[in-house]
Amino acid sequence: MSKLEKQFEEDRALRNAALSVLKADVEHAKAALSGKAIASRVGTRVGDGAKDAFEIAKVHADDKRGILAALIGAVILWFVREPLLDILGLGSASDNTGEDSDMPNDDGEVLADQPDETDALDSDARDLDRAVPKMVSEDE
Repeated sequence: MSKLEKQFEEDRALRNAALSVLKADVEHAKAALSGKAIASRVGTRVGDGAKDAFEIAKVHADDKRGILAALIGAVILWFVREPLLDILGLGSASDNTGEDSDMPNDDGEVLADQPDETDALDSDARDLDRAVPKMVSEDE
């Protein structure tokens, strides 16, 4: 075998080795970027973050038991506010929604369909939209 043929065989062996390394890298990248692998990594990170947040909350909750009890009590009162207001005779919380109704005022007048400030502003904006093109066309 001549020197040139020997060099050719060595180069071919190096090329084949590099090709096998490249194919292994491509397969590794496909596995790392597959849907299952990404979901697994995201799930692990979220789980670890949730565990860390839980541990921090647990430490702070041990230090502030009174505040935590008051917060839980407030949440419970919020959920049972309707029956409590009915028992106290103060009416329901949904009675005070702030919406206009057809209920009479103190003078016995019904206040439904009264124009409010936003209607006047909308009317002014429409008038301005009509006036501006006229002024522009007059200037030309």
